[in-house]
Amino acid sequence: MTEKMTTIDIIEMILKNLGVSFTAVEEVDYFGNKVFKIKTDESSLLIGQRGDVARALNYIVKQILSKKEENTKFIIDINDYKWKRIQEIEKMAKLLADRALSLKYDVEMQPMPPYERMIVHSVLGEVENITTESIGTGRNRRVVIKYIA
Repeated sequence: MTEKMTTIDIIEMILKNLGVSFTAVEEVDYFGNKVFKIKTDESSLLIGQRGDVARALNYIVKQILSKKEENTKFIIDINDYKWKRIQEIEKMAKLLADRALSLKYDVEMQPMPPYERMIVHSVLGEVENITTESIGTGRNRRVVIKYIA
């Protein structure tokens, strides 16, 4: 690897070495966040179960870039999986918050990775009579949406 390789070059190199076909890797800006979008017909290989492979790919690219002392604040998104997942999490969080408000009890969400829990905390941070808390450890860590009177 040469010093002149960009983040896109590194992602493309990894994909080629994995034997994964892709049509494009492009850099976009989502609400102030740098996102590298991969377009591929083999998205299931790159996303994996519950996004595990995508997180691993993101980690590997960040490790390579950190050795070059480059900015590693970005997200890798495969066929808009992350974007769709964010919208899904926001919708679910609002629905469960409405349930907690109407029934006046706490609601536990399914376990999720830190980034997804952060989305829930952000979305519900300003909702009246609702607070959120992460509980559990490791892969079982999840958000509890709590009703407060």
